[in-house]
Amino acid sequence: MHINVADLPWLEGEDGTKLQVLHIDLNQGLWVLNVRWPPGRKVATHYHTGCVYAVTRSGCWYYEEYPDTRNTAGSYLYEPAHSVHTLVVPEDNTEETDVWFAIHGANIDIDSEGRVLGVVDARTVLEQWRAGCEASGLDSSATLVAGL
Repeated sequence: MHINVADLPWLEGEDGTKLQVLHIDLNQGLWVLNVRWPPGRKVATHYHTGCVYAVTRSGCWYYEEYPDTRNTAGSYLYEPAHSVHTLVVPEDNTEETDVWFAIHGANIDIDSEGRVLGVVDARTVLEQWRAGCEASGLDSSATLVAGL
C-alpha cells in the first residue's frame, strides 16, 4: 500500500489544529496521522491503551507533566501504553508544530480525578475524518484503510 501525503487533504478545526489521516487499520486498532498545532494549543489530559510513536518535524511541544523534555524538529518519541500526559504547544512558538503519530489502541481523555471524559479509537478517527472531509468538500478516498 502506498500513498503520497500530498494527495491527502488537511482538515482544520476551530482551534486552528490541522489533521491529516494517513492510515487506519481497524483490525490492529492503529491510526497514523499528521497533526499541525498553532502556538499556544493545549490538548486534554489523556492516556493511550497502546503505545504511540511520534516524530516532530517542526515547532516544539512537551508534556505538562515533563516540562523539561521538549520535542523539537527531528525528535522521536516513544510513549508506552497508559502513560498519562497533557500535550502543550508553547505560546512563544514562532511556527506551527508539525508531528507525525502512529497510535495503537484508544485515546482516553480524563479529568483531574482520572474520570473518563471521552474515548477516541481508530474507528472513531475514521468516521470523524470521513465526515469532516465530506462536510468540507474534500476527498478522503486516498487514506489507507484496512480491516473494513
